Amino acid sequence: MLMTMNRMPHLFFVSLATLALAGCGTMRSSVVFEPAAGQAPTTAPAVSTRAPVASTVAPPARTPIPGGTYVVAHGDTLYSIAFRSGVDFRDLAQWNGVAAPFTIWPGQTLKLSPPAAAAAPAAPSSPPATAVASAPVFQTIPPATATPVPATTPVAGAVGAGTVQSATVAAVPVAGEAAPPSLPPAAPPAAVGASHSAGGITWRWPASGSVIKRFKASDAIPGIEIAGNSGEPVRAAAGGVVVYSGNGLVGYGELVIIKHSDSYLSAYGHNRKRLVKEGQHVSAGQQIAEMGSTGASRNELQFQIRKDGNPVDPLRYLPAQ
Repeated sequence: MLMTMNRMPHLFFVSLATLALAGCGTMRSSVVFEPAAGQAPTTAPAVSTRAPVASTVAPPARTPIPGGTYVVAHGDTLYSIAFRSGVDFRDLAQWNGVAAPFTIWPGQTLKLSPPAAAAAPAAPSSPPATAVASAPVFQTIPPATATPVPATTPVAGAVGAGTVQSATVAAVPVAGEAAPPSLPPAAPPAAVGASHSAGGITWRWPASGSVIKRFKASDAIPGIEIAGNSGEPVRAAAGGVVVYSGNGLVGYGELVIIKHSDSYLSAYGHNRKRLVKEGQHVSAGQQIAEMGSTGASRNELQFQIRKDGNPVDPLRYLPAQ
C-alpha cells in the first residue's frame, strides 16, 4: 500500500508531461486566428492545389484569315494551296492537323480558318468557410516546365550563294502522285548579276529584263512583272527547295514556287516550260524555267516574294538594277 502511494506522484507528473507534449504538438500544426471583438473565430480560406488548365486558344494567324474550305485537287501541294489562299503554310497545316511532310490527297477538304477554341472548364466555386478543428493544408505546386521549340534551319543555299546548309524540307508530297524515285542535286551556284542580302537570304534577279509592272499589295496577283522574250532563262532568286511546279493556280500559267526558309517563298509565273520538280533543291541563279506567256497576254515573268504568307515588294529584296 505504501509503495502504491509512493508511485502516485510519479505517475501524475508523467501524465502531466505527456499532456503538455501533446498540446505543444497540436499548437505546432495549428493556425491561430485572433478574431475581432464580438466575432467568432474562422479558418483560413482553402488554397486550391489544382494545376491551372492549359489554354486551348490557337496562336494568331500570320495572315488575314480567308475562311471557308478548299477541296484538294490532283497536283496540289499544301504550299500551293496556302499560296492560292493567301495564308502561311504553317497556319494551314496547323488548322487541319497536317504534320510534316504535309501529305494531302485529292478530295480532301481543308479548313481555311483555325478551329474554334475549346471552352476551358469553369473553375469550381469556393465553398463557404466552416469552422474546423485542424489547420488547412498548404501545398506547393511546382511551376510547369515549358518545352523548348527547336530552331528552324534555312534550306540549302538560302543564306548565301556559296553556303550550303541542311534542308528543312525532306520531301514535298503532291496530291495524287507518287514520290519520284530520285531528284537531281542542286546545281552549283551561278554567279548571275549582283546580289543583295535581306531577311537572312541572298537574293538575285530572276530574269534579265526590265520591270514593266511594279508591286501593288491590292492586286489580285501581287508581284512585279519582268519583260523578256520567249525561251529566255528564268532563274531561282535564291537557293531553296521547289515546293510547287505546276499549272493549277488560275492566273499564273506554268508556275514554280520555291521555299527559301520557313518565312520566305518566291514564285515564278507565266513560264513557257518548267524545268524543276517538287522536292528538288535549287541554287541561287540556277535556271528553273523558260520565260513564256502562259496565263498572260505577253512574254513576261510574274515574280513574287512572300514573307510568312504575306506578299511583299520584291524590289525591297532584289539588288538595285
